[in-house]
Amino acid sequence: MPQLATAQTAPTGPPVLREASIRTDTSTYFLSRNTALVQNSPALYFWFRRDDETVELRLYPASAKPLRLRRTPDYQQLDSLTKEDDGGFRTRLKFQNLTSSQFLRLVVEQAADTAGRPALRQVVPLLPLARTTLALRVPDNELFVGEEKVFELTSSNPRNVHAAGEWVRGPEFDYRLVAEANGTLRLHVLPNQLGLRTLQLKLQTERPTLMPGNKLSYQLPVLKQEFNVKASRLRFLSPDKRTVTMDEISRRKGVELILDNGRSFELHRTYRVEDQEEPGGELIADIYTRQFLSNDRVLCYLRPYNTHRQTEGYLYIKENDAARYLTNLDITPQTVIRNVQVLHRGGEWTPGLSVSPGETVDVRLEGEGLQKARVSFEDLPVIPSDSSVRTDARLVFRVRVPVNFDKRKSTIYNLGQPTGYALSVREFQRPHSLDFVSVTYGDAARPITRLNGPVLYDGTIRDVVFQFNPAGIDQADVLFGKQFLSFEIRTVNAKGDLIELRNIDNIVICPGDNSPRAAFYADKQCRTDPLSINSILSRKTYDLDEWSRIFVTVKHQASQYSETGYTQTVELVLKRSYKFDIDVSFPAGLLTRKQKEDKFGDLGGISLATLAQFSFYSPNKINRLRPYKIGAGFVALNAFNLGSSTANRDLGVVILGSVYPTRREAKFTFPLYLGGGYLLGTTQWFFMLGPGIGVRL
Repeated sequence: MPQLATAQTAPTGPPVLREASIRTDTSTYFLSRNTALVQNSPALYFWFRRDDETVELRLYPASAKPLRLRRTPDYQQLDSLTKEDDGGFRTRLKFQNLTSSQFLRLVVEQAADTAGRPALRQVVPLLPLARTTLALRVPDNELFVGEEKVFELTSSNPRNVHAAGEWVRGPEFDYRLVAEANGTLRLHVLPNQLGLRTLQLKLQTERPTLMPGNKLSYQLPVLKQEFNVKASRLRFLSPDKRTVTMDEISRRKGVELILDNGRSFELHRTYRVEDQEEPGGELIADIYTRQFLSNDRVLCYLRPYNTHRQTEGYLYIKENDAARYLTNLDITPQTVIRNVQVLHRGGEWTPGLSVSPGETVDVRLEGEGLQKARVSFEDLPVIPSDSSVRTDARLVFRVRVPVNFDKRKSTIYNLGQPTGYALSVREFQRPHSLDFVSVTYGDAARPITRLNGPVLYDGTIRDVVFQFNPAGIDQADVLFGKQFLSFEIRTVNAKGDLIELRNIDNIVICPGDNSPRAAFYADKQCRTDPLSINSILSRKTYDLDEWSRIFVTVKHQASQYSETGYTQTVELVLKRSYKFDIDVSFPAGLLTRKQKEDKFGDLGGISLATLAQFSFYSPNKINRLRPYKIGAGFVALNAFNLGSSTANRDLGVVILGSVYPTRREAKFTFPLYLGGGYLLGTTQWFFMLGPGIGVRL
């Protein structure tokens, strides 16, 4: 008992434990003989292989009273304390994290002998011990001065290796050990001197090992590895920015840039950045080192002097004209937009920035530094397109203007700031087919596009009225806008001679309420009432002679459109079916047969006929007479037969039908007559047949 008392923490009052043991899967450790001093206090040690090691704990009380084990977060008690045949109490413990847990201990309590007194307590410190091996395998022992190289360390217990992650400085090597999340150990080595050099790694463990004489050691065996260190080669330093803008502010004050630590960097020093490794390269920028950061990087100021693209090659960081490091980033000019053009569907690129609602256009921006631009259009969506172009000198966007867009312009922004350019939104002004114009001339209104050719109207044209249908211009998805029309009114007589000519310009027809843009077409010039040509003509349509013609040409005003408009001509002809006239002709060589005679008489001389005749027009031709006429009147037989005084002269009332040639250009005609009547001189009926002579003046 005296020996046991020296190997455990002194209890308050009488000792609680006579003995304690911890049994693992390989050994049993007793409190009476397996102790080691930790900070001048004895602790029960045991060897473990796993962080969640399960052990058997036996407690032997100093008296016959039962024991109680207090619970702690460091372990989980799997069984309750059970008294065994040898007088001890047994349970099983499962530790949580033996490698990282500190100040492990067992707290054992026993009820006091006297009621009302506190329970007796004894604390047994625990010391987990771990065996750890470490090895370094180097496939290539070649290193370069100033260039960091990483190796993997293999260990039987990597969690027990103390990896601080801090650099250990030395004359020949700098190194640090880093433990990754998956438990892999990485050794970072940075050589400082040339030649064959031996790296000596002095590493420690989290849990100690037991040396002879029960001494504790946290030191791992020294690892030695020989390296062949060569002269430095250029190392690439990664910047935190891939693009830097060169403008007046960055050129004077610089831009903050974070680079990898180059090891040979000196604070508050300026390094030259050129585009070639050899001396005398073009100065691209300079770098001023300002401060070392905790993540082994350096805060610098970069002042650009020339532009550079990563595709053009690396940038060399130089000290005294000697290249020390490599880096690369884009140094681009400030974004400047110098030109904006618009491409309408089916058209060409134009500098005019006018667009229309419902239209999809391509917008091209030209300038400098456009690769990093963030262009947006006020309230206009940009449509992704395979044909979009994005270079440093040119940007192409496909933009759609909503039909309900309610602004007069859309400002072009870059990074939220106006660029000075804007798309002006104007209403569509495209010529629409003239089917929204109809004409009334006596019948129901008809669209003028359906009047193909002359219209023959058999009656009096009281007026010619043009009506307009505003709802027939714009549709929900196809817009045309205001229609600017001009009317040319021309009337001619039956011979084609001009009677009157009138022109009406600036007839504006606006789309109706069915148009989604109706509210934007409001204009006092918009015409809604019909157009009557009698209100314009001096000689009205109802006063025109037969076979007169009315020509009305409706067309779009060319000056209002950028494309060819539509033209439609309405031709109205005052048609007649017949003509009544008094005609004087000279029948000659007539054969006459009187009522009481059995045969025709001899050929007569030249007679004179004065007839009221009806002429008939061809129904499918304009002002073309049929080849026959019918009339009634008087015939003076043999009126011009002056050769004989015994000529059979007489005056008769007749009904005659005549057949005329239809050639218009003939001045002399020879019609044929057929008819009959009543002779006033001989008071008898007769029939007549024969030719005549007609003169056309």
